[in-house]
Amino acid sequence: MQPIPRIAAATAATTALALLLSACGSGGGEQTSAKDKQTLTVWAMGEEGKHLQKVAKDFEKKHSNITVKVTPVAWDVVHQKLVSGVAAGKLPDMAQMGSTMLGEFIELDALAPVDTKKFSKSDFFPAAWDGGVKEGEAYGVPWYVDTRALYYRTDLAKKAGIDKPPATWKEQRELATAYKEKAGTKYGTYNQPANIGTWQTWLPYLYSAGGKLLDGSGKPALDSPESVKALTEYAWYFDKGLSKKNTPPDYDVVKDFGTGDAPMFVSGPWINQAITDQQPQLKGKWAPAPLPGDKSSTSWIGGSSLVTFKKSERQAAAEKFTQYLTSTEQQAHWYEITKSLPANKAAWDQPVMKAKETKKSLGIFEKQLNTAEQVPPLTKWDEFSSKIDEGLARLSQKNESPEKVAAWMQKQTEGLVD
Repeated sequence: MQPIPRIAAATAATTALALLLSACGSGGGEQTSAKDKQTLTVWAMGEEGKHLQKVAKDFEKKHSNITVKVTPVAWDVVHQKLVSGVAAGKLPDMAQMGSTMLGEFIELDALAPVDTKKFSKSDFFPAAWDGGVKEGEAYGVPWYVDTRALYYRTDLAKKAGIDKPPATWKEQRELATAYKEKAGTKYGTYNQPANIGTWQTWLPYLYSAGGKLLDGSGKPALDSPESVKALTEYAWYFDKGLSKKNTPPDYDVVKDFGTGDAPMFVSGPWINQAITDQQPQLKGKWAPAPLPGDKSSTSWIGGSSLVTFKKSERQAAAEKFTQYLTSTEQQAHWYEITKSLPANKAAWDQPVMKAKETKKSLGIFEKQLNTAEQVPPLTKWDEFSSKIDEGLARLSQKNESPEKVAAWMQKQTEGLVD
């Protein structure tokens, strides 16, 4: 999944949406056979683009007629570059696309549907596949995934008299309280209070309470009883002084995790390495755990999919490359070189994924991925999520009631769905 700051680009995209829709055609010209000699153009993001160039060379050895030209594109400019490419009719044959971007480009009619005779949902984590499905049609093949889990200081938990991770919301409250009152920490946890991306921390509360972002008719469901319950639980930590009410946009929770000021927080698998590298003194004193649940322990799924553009004349070659990148062996290899989690479920049975240290740090995430839910492919996701961010800021910093915040978020998002 792409980094969060894309609000300006999203606003520009919304303004241009009507023009872009008229610029999108019904498909490319005559299709080139996968057996013909050709150059396949691919956009991939940041460091991943650099790694993909090396992987593409291995693909070319097996498919000597296909030359793969990978262009690395920075995450902070890729959205506008894609929007401009759609408008100008100048796109690559295929690209990596962040999970929350799919809805917009499906609406722009820019993506070719996935051939479900060659790619099966059953090979992937369900939510990763469903995040690219609209009106029954799939438009992206999951490439890698991420999700959220709970990180907690085991040493401070023991000092507070607790020897296991919290499994329920009630136990999470008890641990946060015990951290502060018995282990002497400044706070008991860290719930992001405001700024871009706050929705990422709150969404597991909504899903664990049994709530949804959209109801069965595709309308926002942010004022549902489940949403109010999730907001109430989220607010409890601010109300009790157990979580910071204000943090700067560049706040690094790993530092406060190291000092013990924030002994518990929710984040993704990349934090494993960050804690190891930045807080070496914590070795053996922390662990990831499944998210505490209400009705269930349910996270959301992010990551990137591989998409083929509708106007490409090399869709068959793009399909071959996509099959290669999402194969069991290549998914495991991609983890080796990038540490990105495989979207292909069978890849988790490969030796590199079953290694003792890998299982120790990532086994929790495999479990969480199997129950995770998708972010719906919304055309205006950036605007939709920014309203959730603002609602959570009202909750944490203006002390508005969960009921009032839920009603406000509902009203603000009703005009942002397809």
